[in-house]
Amino acid sequence: MSDKAESPTETHKEEPQSPPENSETSEEKKKIDVLLKAVGDAPIMKTKKWTVDRGRTVQSLAQFISRFLKLDANEQLFIYVHQSFAPSPDQEVGVLFDCFGSDSKLVLHYCKSQAWG
Repeated sequence: MSDKAESPTETHKEEPQSPPENSETSEEKKKIDVLLKAVGDAPIMKTKKWTVDRGRTVQSLAQFISRFLKLDANEQLFIYVHQSFAPSPDQEVGVLFDCFGSDSKLVLHYCKSQAWG
């Protein structure tokens, strides 16, 4: 036997485990609320508040809005944060929420022509 072997009488202290998280709590951390507001000549969405995965990109969100509004393929869609700047298409919505979210939601404005920035 080696000197490094553990004796069967030794007891190991296990770290206390935190209680299992509620599935809703962990789901809320993975998803955020996004409030979409129309600007200019963009059609208004009946449903303005959406729950979105944190890892979703701005581009995929813009594609979703375009399909939802049934825009033509030649029509552009611009998305703005705080009515001031257009985020990069590969930017994750969760990062925008962490930086610019307020009242537990991220407010994004969408339009069919350039408005700000």
